[in-house]
This record gives sequence, structure tokens and C-alpha cells, in this order.
Amino acid sequence: MPRRTPGAARDAAGGRSAETSASTGADLSAGKSGPELARAVLDAAKARREAAPRRRGTAGGGSETGQRRLRGYSGPGPDPRDPQPLGVVLSRLMKARGWEQPTAEATVFGAWERVVGPEIAQHSRPVKLEDGELTVEARSTAWATQLRLLAGSLLQQIAREVGHNVVRRLHIHGPAAPSWSRGPRRVRGRGPRDTYG
Repeated sequence: MPRRTPGAARDAAGGRSAETSASTGADLSAGKSGPELARAVLDAAKARREAAPRRRGTAGGGSETGQRRLRGYSGPGPDPRDPQPLGVVLSRLMKARGWEQPTAEATVFGAWERVVGPEIAQHSRPVKLEDGELTVEARSTAWATQLRLLAGSLLQQIAREVGHNVVRRLHIHGPAAPSWSRGPRRVRGRGPRDTYG
């Protein structure tokens, strides 16, 4: 095993500054070859690294949220570096991109049965959501009246499922009456009178 010189030992221990270590590494490499040269260069580099001031910051750059990236192994407990469930990652992404409101609005239409319950969903359907006002069409005028009476509890139920301030008002109407108007131009009048006998 090759012997280490006293100068290289002091460099490895951090006894000299970076400049002195660099020059010592150059001096030590003179007249050496093979493993002795490799050892001297390694000791000089190690001394330079220990003498250099530590830079603050993250190793791989900052994250989108501005948090420091942790280094090393995570412990046995929960850690932000652990693999995350897909739902957690998606909710974090939606919050960061500002997609929460459109997602909540889409949930009202896509999961209407889950939002209001199967019985009400069987007799009604959401038609339009604009400026916090949800238009609901009931299957019959009787159900439209019933839903108007339940409007307060429906708003609370919708807020529990999709979040507050997504739906602030309900506009409930019965089934649309048949229309005989065709095309962009119409003639005013009573319309068909003898259709129903």
C-alpha cells in the first residue's frame, strides 16, 4: 500500500485553504505515478471541497411550490418524498393550475345522481350552470314544485359534494312545452288552435 505524505494528510483533514490545497495537489503529482498519483489528486480534491463554503439551496432546483427538496432517505413515517396516491397528486395539480372551479362545475353535470341522490336525479336533470345559478329541469310540474320546496336543502347537499360558492342559486322549471316554431322568422299569433280537437 502506498504511503501518504504528511502534506496530503493535512489536506485531507482540511488543515489548509483551497488555494494551498490546489497547489499542494499539483506539487504532489510531480514525480508520482499510478496509485500514488491518484491518491494525491483525490486528497487534494477532497480538501478543496471541505474548504469551499457551502451553498444554500436545493440540489435539484426549487419545486413549483417553493419548498426545499429533502435529501437522503425518508424515515419510517410519512414523508413528502414518498410515492403519493394519484388522487392527491391530481388535487394538488388542480389547485396549482386553478382548475378547481371548472372541475366542480363538471361534477354537477357528470355525477348528478351522486350529488342530489338517486330519487331526485331520476326526476330531474341539470341543464345549465351560469354565474353560480344552476338551471334544473324537472320531469313534471309536480316535481318542479317539489324541488322548489327543497331548494334550500338541495343547495346544501350540492355544496357538500362539490364545494361552496359553485352553485349559489337554483332555477327550477318543469318540462319544456312543445314548440311549433321553425326557422329564424316567426309570425305572431295564437298558433295551432284545432290540434287538440
